[in-house]
Amino acid sequence: MFVSIPSRNKTGLRWAVPLLCVALLAAFLWSISRPDEARRTLWLDWGALATGLGSSHDWWAALRDGSVLRLFTALFLHADWSHLLGNLVFLLIFGLPAERVLGPWRLLLLFLFGGAIANLAALYVIGSPERTIIGASGAVSALMGTYLTLFPRAKLGVVLPLGLFLEFVRAPAFLLIGVWAAL
Repeated sequence: MFVSIPSRNKTGLRWAVPLLCVALLAAFLWSISRPDEARRTLWLDWGALATGLGSSHDWWAALRDGSVLRLFTALFLHADWSHLLGNLVFLLIFGLPAERVLGPWRLLLLFLFGGAIANLAALYVIGSPERTIIGASGAVSALMGTYLTLFPRAKLGVVLPLGLFLEFVRAPAFLLIGVWAAL
């Protein structure tokens, strides 16, 4: 007689979120090692700019000359430490559980294409050629939306200062993400 023994599938190594964190940090450290003028030039050369994407002809030209890739490269540029650390914290909080469900390759695709689409949307909203879009906030927002879809009833722990004391409270993730979006 044969007995069915369930296999224990070990979850694979989660490498996408740590890799993204290292890449974001390395790109930031490289950019701040440059003088101010060179850093601004870097942002202008690799950040997403709202110029020349008004018609389909402009899109084809941007695809041919590679400038559409700036929607992706802008994800790895950050203005300062607070900008970078804010993105890294939220990437870790929402990216690790999402990677556990999606797997590393899908999470990387979500981060890159979600961020590029968010950068494109920001370009159309801002619509000013003298403004540069940089940062991974759009990609992290895509991860937050995915987190809410995957874990609709999830609760997150928050430390609230109440007078002289700190209180640990568990609140629904959708409420905390809503507060974050309102800020």
